[in-house]
Amino acid sequence: MLDVQFGQASDFGKVRTNNEDAMGSFIPASRQQARSHGYLFAVADGVGGMDLGEVASATAVSVVAEQFARAQSGAMLISLLPRLVEQANTAVHDRTLEPEYRGKSMATTLVACALRYDQAVVSHVGDSRCYLVRNGQARQITQDHTLVNEQRKMGLISVSDIASSDSRHVLLRSLGPEMFVSPDTTAVTLQPGDILVLCSDGLHDEMSEAEIAQIVSQKKSADELARELVARAVEIDGGDNTTAQVIRVRSVEQVGMYRGRPYRLPV
Repeated sequence: MLDVQFGQASDFGKVRTNNEDAMGSFIPASRQQARSHGYLFAVADGVGGMDLGEVASATAVSVVAEQFARAQSGAMLISLLPRLVEQANTAVHDRTLEPEYRGKSMATTLVACALRYDQAVVSHVGDSRCYLVRNGQARQITQDHTLVNEQRKMGLISVSDIASSDSRHVLLRSLGPEMFVSPDTTAVTLQPGDILVLCSDGLHDEMSEAEIAQIVSQKKSADELARELVARAVEIDGGDNTTAQVIRVRSVEQVGMYRGRPYRLPV
């Protein structure tokens, strides 16, 4: 049976007067719902420089969480999750058409992670990230939809150049500005002891993968780990809103798949 421990934390930082980050989750109410739906976690970061980043991020997270709860029992996560991200994009885009927001612009990043049986599916748009920490080592699951990351992939700049680039926060994809968006989606097979970290750029801009792994590998509750991650990032800089969700996998349920349907493997 998949069993996870979950914690989250968010902080305004030292400069901002409001928090444009948002976070949300769906926790199954029973063992049956854990198998039919699973768990969902999401972090969004409203794009600075636009009018209503906090509205955009809160809208995206609430849509993904609410629609995940309403999804058909047993829906395949690999196809469901990007569809929910696309629905969140439509919702954010449509908010600019409402009378109270007409003439305003809004956008947000979003990273969402759904877990069921022994699988995690991560779908994202923008530069909010998901890391997998296994055996004390962190691996970035998502790839930032930023100008500098595209330049890195083309060999125009090095990884070390990104941190000092004036363009490091220029997004190539976000939710809201366009009617349609294309999320990237990745599936990961989980092992007991794995830890997933979802975070906004206020955290990953300030902390290396090694430091993230070191903190979340401690024998503390997931809530304590999330608070420590955020506090450390704010201590280092604090120039941005900072948010983290920590999901510790305590056990998994291994299954096989036949024509899209899970079946229990023989013991």
